[in-house]
Amino acid sequence: MYAGAVRAALRTGANLIDTSLTYRRQRSERATATGLRRFIDNDGGDREQVVVCTKGGYPLSECVTPGALEPTEVAGGVHSIAPAFLADQIRRSRQNLGLETIDVYYLHNPETQLKHVGGSEFMRRIRAAFHQLECAVSDGSIRYYGTATWDGYRSGLLSLPALVAAAREVGGDGHHLRFLQLPLNLGMQEALTHPAEGGGSVLKLAAESGITVIVSASLLQGRLARDLTADTPPSRSGLRTDAQRAIQFARSRAGVTSALVGMRSVAHVAENLALARDTAG
Repeated sequence: MYAGAVRAALRTGANLIDTSLTYRRQRSERATATGLRRFIDNDGGDREQVVVCTKGGYPLSECVTPGALEPTEVAGGVHSIAPAFLADQIRRSRQNLGLETIDVYYLHNPETQLKHVGGSEFMRRIRAAFHQLECAVSDGSIRYYGTATWDGYRSGLLSLPALVAAAREVGGDGHHLRFLQLPLNLGMQEALTHPAEGGGSVLKLAAESGITVIVSASLLQGRLARDLTADTPPSRSGLRTDAQRAIQFARSRAGVTSALVGMRSVAHVAENLALARDTAG
């Protein structure tokens, strides 16, 4: 089912796939690989026209090579951004995805570390992680890296300028910290409304730093797919469903490059990607 949805999305014109090693305990990455391979082999698709993103940060016992992670490197017993661990996770994700190079590799919810370590230790770990990710870029394992967060920027736990400064310290002006993922939807609008450092929103800061913003949770785990209230912000005419209206809200905000939508069936793909056709022009 999932592989079919990936293939259908690519055939319909989608060109960005977001997954994670931990989603469905590696099965999400493997289904992505199957769908992408069928798109290329059977539909004449072009791998270079598809952006494949995945994430690392949460150790699963069956997904970590013995010796790649020390217990002291796992914050609160649940999260790690240790360099050797990231190298191991990237290798495994490349294998799962059937790819020589992952386009975007995210540190998954790095703000989790801050529940267990202080700010200075956190930044030391971030710099070490960024150094490992810059090495992964150099050896062709990934093209770019970023942070995929839930509370990090919404709550102010993470400082985007501090992370950019750390990346510049490690990788110079040509560093590869180029992507940011955070939730934005009708029910979670902090990325638009909450001032970040310097008074602007995190979207504004990202644009000033040359960072591409991908927003997640466009449908808020399905809660915005139906029964939107009358005070929902107006959207373009021609949208037929509440799901389309919610997705259009997220994808049309200034500074947003793409809005992620979880689609596990071909029917969901057809409904949601009709949005691009119905709002064209």
